[in-house]
Amino acid sequence: MPAYPFVTVDVFTTQRFGGNQLAVFPDARGLTDAQMQSLANEFNLSETTFVLPPDNPAHTARVRIFNRTYEMPFAGHPNVGTGYVLAQQGRAPNGVLLFEEIAGLVEIKIDTDATGTVVGATIAAPQPLSLGPRLPAETVAACGGIGTSDVIVTAHQPVQASVGNTFVLAEVSGDALSRATPDLSQFRRGLAAFPALNGRLSLYLYAHDGTRIRARMFAPLAGTYEDPATGSAATPLAALLLSLTPNTNVSYDIVQGVEMGRPSLLRTTAHRAEDGIRATVGGGCVQVLRGEATV
Repeated sequence: MPAYPFVTVDVFTTQRFGGNQLAVFPDARGLTDAQMQSLANEFNLSETTFVLPPDNPAHTARVRIFNRTYEMPFAGHPNVGTGYVLAQQGRAPNGVLLFEEIAGLVEIKIDTDATGTVVGATIAAPQPLSLGPRLPAETVAACGGIGTSDVIVTAHQPVQASVGNTFVLAEVSGDALSRATPDLSQFRRGLAAFPALNGRLSLYLYAHDGTRIRARMFAPLAGTYEDPATGSAATPLAALLLSLTPNTNVSYDIVQGVEMGRPSLLRTTAHRAEDGIRATVGGGCVQVLRGEATV
């Protein structure tokens, strides 16, 4: 049977067994769609990536991202981690990679330390900020297992936002963030009640904590009860927060995964561009496992 090498990395951390886990198949040529989905389900991680030759030879690769149940158009930590792995293999000679994905072209800039060692990456989200339907605080609170009064609507109502992948963003109190517990039945009820969500309800709760932001992400309908680090949610959050100010750019350090015992640090920026508000996210990576899968 054919064997396909893989690498696992912890993303958005500098410590092994922190951050968000990712499996990367650096050469997925020959794998079918069904095999990719089966491998992602077998690894049982938030996402698994499969690297293929690009359609445009000017780009680095075509990258396909699968969670446990379906292929994703874009995601944050899979791009950071895949860029890190390919750079370690010498596939980023100028320190920049371009990945073709369903949501568009993703630029990855490789981060190195003083010795030139690859230590992480920073990605630019493929799309400008777009906003979808607003949700009542009651719906968000029910999904997150918190009280309606815990949801803060002073700056904005809970709203679906995307820079390539959609999330419902909601500000909550710090105490509520710590005790939030997703309620699967309420997620199903919320999704049924709001057809404009287009079949996806992934909830990103956040709280301001001094100069940093604390966050948690719940997507039980997609098989992820809680995610330790979500770059594709942190980027629209940074973009949304910029949209609420007159500033031309902002930067935020977002801490996630603490309640799961996998602390993560996501460094985000957002800036106003000609086509809207654009965002980036970056962080460290640590390689953990190496092996091969037979199919």
